[in-house]
Amino acid sequence: MSIRPPAAQPDPDSEPYNIIPVHNLLADHPSLRFPEVRAAAASLRAVGNLRRPPYAQWQPHMDLLDWLALFFGFQYDNVRNQREHIVLHLANAQMRLNPPPDNIDTLDAAVLRKFRKKLLLNYTNWCSYLGKKSNIWISASDLRRELLYVSLYLLIWGEAANLRFVPECLCYIFHNMAMELNKILEDYIDESTGQPVMPSVSGENAFLNCVVKPIYDTIRAEVEGSKNGTAPHSVWRNYDDINEYFWSKRCFDKLKWPVDVGSNFFVTNTKSKHVGKTGFVEQRSFWNLFRSFDKLWIMLLLFLQAAIIVAWEEREYPWQALQEREVQVKVLTVFFTWSGLRFLQSLLDVGMQYSLVSRETLGLGVRMVFKSIAAAGWIVVFGVFYGRIWSQRNLDKRWSPEADSRILKNSNKMAVGLLWLPVVLIYLMDMQIWYSIYSSFWGALVGLLAHLGEIRNIQQLRLRFQFFASAIQFNLMPEEQMLNARGTLRSKFNDAIHRLKLRRCAVIEAYDCVKHMILAIIKLNTEEHSIVTVLFQEIDHSIQIEKFTKTFKTAALPLLHAKLIKLSELLNKPKKDTNQVVNTLQALYEIAIRDFFKEKRSTEQLLEDGLALRDPSSAAGLLFENAVGLPDPNDGSFYRQVRRLHTILTSRDSMQNIPVNLEARRRIAFFSNSLFMNIPHAPQVEKMMAFSVLTPYYSEEVLYSKEQLRTENEDGISTLYYLQTIYVDEWKNFMERMRREGIANDDEIWTTKLRELRLWASYRGQTLTRTVRGMMYYFRALKMLAFLDSASEMDIREGSQELGSMMRDIGLDGLTLEKSLSSRSLSRTSSCVNSLYKGHEVGTALMKYTYVVACQIYGTQKAKKDPHADEILYLMKTNEALRIAYVDEVSTGRDEKEYYSVLVKYDNQLEKEVEIYRIKLPGPLKLGEGKPENQNHAIIFTRGDAVQTIDMNQDNYFEEALKMRNLLEEFRRYYGIRKPTILGVREHVFTGSVSSLAWFMSAQETSFVTLGQRVLANPLKIRMHYGHPDVFDRFWFLTRGGISKASRVINISEDIFAGFNCTLRGGNVTHHEYIQVGKGRDVGFNQISMFEAKVASGNGEQVLSRDVYRLGHRLDFLRMLSFFYTTVGFFFNTMMVILTVYAFLWGRLYLALSGIEGSILGDDTSNRALGTVLNQQFIIQLGLFTALPMIVENSLEHGFLQAIWDFLTMQLQLSSVFYTFSMGTRTHYFGRTILHGGAKYRATGRGFVVQHKSFAENYRLYARSHFVKAIELGLILTVYAAYSPVAKDTFVYIAMTITSWFMVLSWFMAPFVFNPSGFDWLKTVDDFDDFMNWIWYRGSVFAKSEQSWERWWYEEQDHLRTTGVWGKLLEIILDLRFFFFQYGIVYQLGIADNSKSILVYLLSWIYVFLAFGIFIVIVYARVKYAAKDHIYYRLVQFLVIKLALLVIIALLEFTNFKFMDIFTSLLAFIPTGWGLILIAQVFRPLLQRTILWEVVVSVARLYDILFGGTSYIPDCYRKKEVQERFVIEGIDVVNRPQSGSTSIVNIFSALLYRLLLGDVASFYVKLVEGIGERLKGLCEHWDKSSLNKVEMWFVLGGMIQVQAN
Repeated sequence: MSIRPPAAQPDPDSEPYNIIPVHNLLADHPSLRFPEVRAAAASLRAVGNLRRPPYAQWQPHMDLLDWLALFFGFQYDNVRNQREHIVLHLANAQMRLNPPPDNIDTLDAAVLRKFRKKLLLNYTNWCSYLGKKSNIWISASDLRRELLYVSLYLLIWGEAANLRFVPECLCYIFHNMAMELNKILEDYIDESTGQPVMPSVSGENAFLNCVVKPIYDTIRAEVEGSKNGTAPHSVWRNYDDINEYFWSKRCFDKLKWPVDVGSNFFVTNTKSKHVGKTGFVEQRSFWNLFRSFDKLWIMLLLFLQAAIIVAWEEREYPWQALQEREVQVKVLTVFFTWSGLRFLQSLLDVGMQYSLVSRETLGLGVRMVFKSIAAAGWIVVFGVFYGRIWSQRNLDKRWSPEADSRILKNSNKMAVGLLWLPVVLIYLMDMQIWYSIYSSFWGALVGLLAHLGEIRNIQQLRLRFQFFASAIQFNLMPEEQMLNARGTLRSKFNDAIHRLKLRRCAVIEAYDCVKHMILAIIKLNTEEHSIVTVLFQEIDHSIQIEKFTKTFKTAALPLLHAKLIKLSELLNKPKKDTNQVVNTLQALYEIAIRDFFKEKRSTEQLLEDGLALRDPSSAAGLLFENAVGLPDPNDGSFYRQVRRLHTILTSRDSMQNIPVNLEARRRIAFFSNSLFMNIPHAPQVEKMMAFSVLTPYYSEEVLYSKEQLRTENEDGISTLYYLQTIYVDEWKNFMERMRREGIANDDEIWTTKLRELRLWASYRGQTLTRTVRGMMYYFRALKMLAFLDSASEMDIREGSQELGSMMRDIGLDGLTLEKSLSSRSLSRTSSCVNSLYKGHEVGTALMKYTYVVACQIYGTQKAKKDPHADEILYLMKTNEALRIAYVDEVSTGRDEKEYYSVLVKYDNQLEKEVEIYRIKLPGPLKLGEGKPENQNHAIIFTRGDAVQTIDMNQDNYFEEALKMRNLLEEFRRYYGIRKPTILGVREHVFTGSVSSLAWFMSAQETSFVTLGQRVLANPLKIRMHYGHPDVFDRFWFLTRGGISKASRVINISEDIFAGFNCTLRGGNVTHHEYIQVGKGRDVGFNQISMFEAKVASGNGEQVLSRDVYRLGHRLDFLRMLSFFYTTVGFFFNTMMVILTVYAFLWGRLYLALSGIEGSILGDDTSNRALGTVLNQQFIIQLGLFTALPMIVENSLEHGFLQAIWDFLTMQLQLSSVFYTFSMGTRTHYFGRTILHGGAKYRATGRGFVVQHKSFAENYRLYARSHFVKAIELGLILTVYAAYSPVAKDTFVYIAMTITSWFMVLSWFMAPFVFNPSGFDWLKTVDDFDDFMNWIWYRGSVFAKSEQSWERWWYEEQDHLRTTGVWGKLLEIILDLRFFFFQYGIVYQLGIADNSKSILVYLLSWIYVFLAFGIFIVIVYARVKYAAKDHIYYRLVQFLVIKLALLVIIALLEFTNFKFMDIFTSLLAFIPTGWGLILIAQVFRPLLQRTILWEVVVSVARLYDILFGGTSYIPDCYRKKEVQERFVIEGIDVVNRPQSGSTSIVNIFSALLYRLLLGDVASFYVKLVEGIGERLKGLCEHWDKSSLNKVEMWFVLGGMIQVQAN
């Protein structure tokens, strides 16, 4: 909370400013040196003879914006904000004029006119659409009126708050206020008062209170009526409904002006007067996929029908069948299908959109009816014509019934349908497979043409390095400077010769230095001096006759080079070791004599040539031992030459060095490669387009604290240790730098260098600090480029010398400047780089760039003394262009608050945070989704022509920031018939090296944000906005609803709706890969799964949205296909993959249990269908959707062999398991969202995953989405193996089911495989304890799902509470599949005696009801007798057990019941019980008040123990001590006092775990301990038949009862 601001306005001369002090043009500010700024500000002050507001005192300093504010009641800070906004934009626009205007001190009229047309284009189109005359009255040269219209719109927009999401509402407001402005300007007289016309609303904050707040309150009431978004979308109005109300003329008739708050538009609680939905009704149904993409489904179904008709004739080729007239006539039935589908479409429109019809929209209802009549008419027309064709045909010859008999021959309809259903499903998703193939190879072709991958590594960069400087000059140097730098062909030729001369001179200098140095250190008149002289003479002679390479081996030069470096280093040392010099000279001599000459010379030849000692025996020691005489240390000339030689020799070596850091290599390679791509020419910084960066932030990590870095997990691993392990070389460099800065002990980094340590760690995590540092590279790059634009060659030379001298004493972080030895901060004000600037560079950069971080709760954090607030303040201190926008809540009374949108910065002169703007809001900020609302409140503080949206987990690089002005030039190019409105930018996922999971996610994301986006943009022209870091045409979007949509739940994937909105409104989206921005992704398994769930749920909501419906209908057919298969269609087809597996397995199970599988599989056609399903399923499951684009993109950018190696490595790291698991995640959440809703934002967290996740947590996350489904499929496969005749052939069974088993195992194993310490046995035991405690803990009313199974179980049913009737009905229908196990298996039991009567199935239900009856009896007995009359409770238990044994004995004795039927029946009745529980959850509102609900809860707990135990087996199988622990835990559970409803569950859970772990013998020993010998004896008697069955069962039952008691 903060103190309410005073009502008095501050002194204009002393008030704080944002970027430039527009209020004081005489201030000492670098931006005010531009005449364009003064011209724009002066134009606003041209009030002239305008009528003064009557109820306020006019001040001399006031301008046109103040004039508007006094008339229409705008807020003071809103005026200040828009004043700077307008001045900055107009000044920047005028600076870009080419040629510049004649008078630069006045605002150019063309600049203002162009701005007004662009800003008010949407308003003009709105007026045209509604047939209304625009209220923009412009004469030819009325500059002031242009300014008034622009200012009025921006003042409305700046204070509209949440109404910025409803752009046509703003058009309506502007339309009426512009008319009032016109009347004021034209001196109209009010007929009622006889006075000059006044606005309808005026006074202090009148616009907010009288215009914005009524509409805002209506939106807020609708959101509150939505029950936090859980109510069906069809019963409340979202932002789109409010906006589309202004798409019809009724807004003028109903709302009027001033706004009539009595209009039915503002009614939210009375259905009779309620306006209701507008334009579209979002109904939750899978039919939306057909409604939105009906053209696609009609095509698929018509092709399928025609293919079936042709294939039915069984010809070898399709065209052979089509030659027959009868087949041609049959194919005409596709017209029936077409007309039927059109009729279905019309019925769906009526069924889903009927609520749009009201008294005001009767025309819409009539249109729906006529559409259905027209569709039905086509059915009748086609029926008549088709009937006439066959009537004529039948007059000649009747049609044979052969086809009908063929359908039913040797099979039944059910079997045929189940056999071919997977084939049809594969056909429906086949186009997705072809799209993956097509997009991969076409994307590679486009990438090749764009010169991607030409420089893949440093070696390839070295080959093209000679062109590197010219590429930088061509792309990064402004065109004006480049024209001056370019010369004629002759000058270029001379430059090339000059470069060659320089290289030749360098070689000659090095050789002469070596010659002089060696001869100078060898004494004259010695034999060694003579030998060396002769050697140099031979080298000189070979050069003169141009036979050097024929005489000497160039391969020996590296050896000579290394020894010469060593010799120069020895001579440069203060203390020179003569012995080492002698050894080095000896080595040089040996290399020269033995390796350097091509022709080997004998000793005699060497003596003859003077290259060897004449009398070797005369040398007492080594060669040169007595011949070396080092020059005097005071000989400065000689040692300067030695140092020079050392520099020459080592400089070439440093050029050959490759950076150790892989990230450095990647960045250098990408930057170099991008310079050879097609990049627009860079303008001068002063002439570039201004832009802003906007980052939404809530409460994520800003800067890692000391505790976070040092705290260790249970394995002793801290975050800092984890970072040290991943970034070994970077940590080594950091510590080396810290030692240079003065630390003597490494432990000092935790004290004196703690800030540097925290920054180092935070720069490698996904923190706000990393993002801010990256985005501030734009500011630093612009300052440097502005300096280079105006600097002379002398300035640059002197600056580089000064920089070099300073950098010898100052350490550099790999990516940022740190502190010097004297602890002097190298911030922007004292940086050695900034010290080169002349002063105007900072002003230029400030005008061109603004960075706003929307820290929504920063005010609350400050009030609570949250450390995050201090860290954000630190970021403002160290970054001049950074601004923080937040929402401030101010208490005004009891339970009353006022809300303000506030912008702050850090003032270096005052050395504190200062508040710049405070704009009052109509109420709480968050009415819709949080992130877009946060962006929306802060966007009014952004500046420039463009805005780049950056998320909190992104990064940037200095070298990429240099290319930003090139990218902004794309807005001036035409792509097709339009200029772009969104510039798509490539992302680099920097978290790929953190773990194998992060690598998988990085590879998947990289292929999507590069190759995928590339194809969508070119040639498909259907790229949308997929999040960050796209660059928006700011003014285009601020007049059309903003950079995202915010309606609750439906817009949970808020980013992509900006792309939808852009395309629907005629925008253009492009993609550019010569610039990249870093992006962090989730790195832990649970984080990734929650992210996938969020994205899948968001796509489920997109299916319901009006945007997808309209795009599906308004795009041309090919673009519609591209749109479908790259958005919701991808998730739908992923779901189809899983449904294909289900259809295949359920169909096989039916065929096996029905006994007709053998005959069907003998048919060759059936086998072909089976092969089609299995092959395509296997290809898809291996990850074709992601693997092929990944391989192709990696081949393009890293080489084919590297791509294959990476793919194989990923497979060995079980990437297929991960991708298969992800398919299950997407399928579950996408399907459930469409059926029932329940989409919500899932905070994944962006930290490093170094901690083991407990099994209880994994079970909560994956029980319903993966574990239960895996158990279901595993049960189907098991039953199929038991009863299928095909399964007898092991190879056939494996070939048929291997992919299904792989999916089952992946869904089971993935949470364990990718869990840190997932197979650590101690953690396994602890996980089991935790899981059982969680299962049994009932908790209180306030217990969370992490604490109590029951709370979690209820939360898992939340989607059933909010779903509609159709959703509940479909859920029941889907749950009925579990009854099929019972239906199929009971006929396989021995007691069925091969009977196929339906009575067998009906009688089997007696077992189900009997089991539930026994359960209820025991529960009742426990509740009534367990506490006081315990003996009665034991008696009931005894009677139940005896009764069960009697029933089993009777069945064994008098029927065909077999002992194995007991276990076989479990496969039948366990799924039935689960199905009953699922159906009971649907009927929870009815059952919860009865005693049955307690039974449902208890049985559900038992099932979750069963599922948990089954899922836990992979983690604990074959571990003896864990099995023993399970047995002990089972006994503890039995003995633990529980309520009556769970006693039987306790016993069964204990027995279940013992049985599941496979140690059955151990269980029986524990169970009948003390009477084992008797049991063995009874077993022996059983074998000898000395006891009959009845006696044996009675004895065994008594033993069990005794031991249980």
